[in-house]
Amino acid sequence: QVQLVESGGGLVQAGGSLRLSCAASGRTFSAYAVGWFRQAPGKVREFVAAISWSDGSTLYADSVEGRFTISRDNAKKTVYLQMNSLKPEDTAVYYCAAEMSLTSRNLYRYWGQGTQVTVSS
Repeated sequence: QVQLVESGGGLVQAGGSLRLSCAASGRTFSAYAVGWFRQAPGKVREFVAAISWSDGSTLYADSVEGRFTISRDNAKKTVYLQMNSLKPEDTAVYYCAAEMSLTSRNLYRYWGQGTQVTVSS
């Protein structure tokens, strides 16, 4: 079992930055990959980025490549999503999720409660 808690969302102007955090707990969390997804009103949930906890391998959606960076802090059991050059279209509820395999597919088993990110134009 893995528990996830997101934080760091908020309101920012276009071009600004935010850093989201995903605090993980559970006996075997280090065997998992952690992904970030987002869901805007009226749209399906979409993949943003993911990282393997064991070796640090990463995946990014094309829409955020070069602007967002996913990282992990093993000691703090936390995964971060650094978001730079934010655009209004990045506005969504952001969720972190955990699964055994590193993937961009919406197959993650464990989910956090989500954190709202709003980018004003």
